[in-house]
Amino acid sequence: MAIMDTAMIEVRDWHSDPITADTRIDAHYRNTQNVRRFFKAEIGDHFKFDRPFMAWMKSPAGLTLRDAVDEWSLRHGRDSTGVRIGKDG
Repeated sequence: MAIMDTAMIEVRDWHSDPITADTRIDAHYRNTQNVRRFFKAEIGDHFKFDRPFMAWMKSPAGLTLRDAVDEWSLRHGRDSTGVRIGKDG
């Protein structure tokens, strides 16, 4: 735990702490292999970090990884099951 502004704030270790869809994205978020494993499990082997998504992940403090899965799917034209949607889907 780190002390900031006299309040106790628990800082997540994105490299090794267990994460779930309900894990909140915090200001200390990092794109790690642990996070990549989570996204591959949730989205599928077609998941890849790209620069726009990595930048988005730095901004939504307070949202959950479930929200991030939805955002990635929206950005990559896939439905909740990973099936491509749109003109060629």
